[in-house]
Amino acid sequence: MSTLSDLVIAHGRSTPEDIEWMHMLVGDAQLLADLAFADIVLWVPTEDGFIAVAHSRPSSAATLFYRDIVGQKIRPEWRPQVMQAFDTGEIVDSSAPEWYEETPTRVRAVPVLRRLGSASARTTDSPIAVLTRHTNLSEARTPGRQELTFNDCANDLFSMIASGDFPDLGAPSGPRRGAPRASDGLIRLDVEGITTFASPNALSAFNRIGFTDELEGESLAEVTTRLLTGHAAFDESLPLVVTGRAPWRTDIDVRGVTVSLRAIPIRNRGERVGAIVLVRDVTELRHQERELITKDATIREIHHRVKNNLQTVASLLRIQARRSHSDEAKDALSQAQRRVAAIAVVHDTLSTGLAQTVDFDDVFDRVLLLVAEVAAGHNTSVHPVKKGRFGVLPSEAATPLALALTELVTNAVEHGLADRSGEVQIIAERSDEQLTVKIVDDGTGLPEGKVGAGLGTQIVRTLIQGELGGSIDWHTMMGAGTEVTVEVPLRYLTSGAGANAQ
Repeated sequence: MSTLSDLVIAHGRSTPEDIEWMHMLVGDAQLLADLAFADIVLWVPTEDGFIAVAHSRPSSAATLFYRDIVGQKIRPEWRPQVMQAFDTGEIVDSSAPEWYEETPTRVRAVPVLRRLGSASARTTDSPIAVLTRHTNLSEARTPGRQELTFNDCANDLFSMIASGDFPDLGAPSGPRRGAPRASDGLIRLDVEGITTFASPNALSAFNRIGFTDELEGESLAEVTTRLLTGHAAFDESLPLVVTGRAPWRTDIDVRGVTVSLRAIPIRNRGERVGAIVLVRDVTELRHQERELITKDATIREIHHRVKNNLQTVASLLRIQARRSHSDEAKDALSQAQRRVAAIAVVHDTLSTGLAQTVDFDDVFDRVLLLVAEVAAGHNTSVHPVKKGRFGVLPSEAATPLALALTELVTNAVEHGLADRSGEVQIIAERSDEQLTVKIVDDGTGLPEGKVGAGLGTQIVRTLIQGELGGSIDWHTMMGAGTEVTVEVPLRYLTSGAGANAQ
């Protein structure tokens, strides 16, 4: 199914700012569904009605829509209610239970207004979309205190959506890993920051960090202050979160337990009247994150040390080459030094990031610098020209490809352009299935079929055919010059690398 942006652009009449606002709203649609114990659907206007662009099912109740509703046009029985909310800018409730596939339901239509700026009270003149709540009445029962509080919170948020106060432009751009959900724990605060309700899961989370009393009737700010007394420094945003004054997130670390808090200020006509604080014990998640960070740092350090060791080996080979009295030995040592340096470039790139993929264009630009040294030793002035893009490659493919291309470009300089000036073109063409690289020089060329049989040629064949499962072809161009074509299948690429390759 298409994404929200695709559907809105294809069928709706929304601006880019409207689409961004809807993305922010959809980011909290699951929270709305869980608080309201109902399905939440977002509709945008089209030329002939409305189309559903997002849907969230409640984790706290049975869903009405077992099949995907996104991309469908609005049903005739909902259209008048949704149209009324869109035209008037007011929340419209169904006057009587409605039936959906033999299930009694209650529908609420909420107009979505967009605030024009974080420091402005102005909103769009008319709604940009309509959000509907579909409550399943077949499981009606006497609600408990938690369900009543959750519904009150949902109604507050619906009112804020209709006035442009939610989502909040001052909130973080995206949720951090382990962001709390309604089912993880919820605390309701009044305007003074006093707890008026704490769900059992929220109370359990605070019990784990040392609070053993009842939260209700307590100032959440004072409770957290007592818990953190004598502990390490905490996030400076914590006071604003626990008083419900800012729509931010923070963590509390006490006694080896980490609790994540997210505050959602509740506003009525722009004035803060209370807050919702979502609570989640994220101890295991944060522990896993720390392990991953340590692992990533270790991997980067290994790449850094390998790079340093390879550079040391390259330096030793260079020194040995300079002291050698045999031209043949000097040439062999210089080639070995260059090959080691090419591998070091890949490890240097890997040592600077977390991902085990590399931007091969950056790697190859640095590899080309090695060609200048080769050209200087063969009395030639070479102008390497790179065209196209290689894209992102996994490290296991980057190393053999970098080494193979270094050999091919160097060979063009040493043999095709020896004792003369010229140009070497490196042309990269990438599709979803294959990477094709052509190395073209305007040198003396080589007799068709007379490919060299030296160590460099053997290395290239082994790397391209053996390591990368690709193919390589040499041939002389019309007139003069040599063209080498390397084709590498991309089936080894991970989905992450492939997505960023273009």
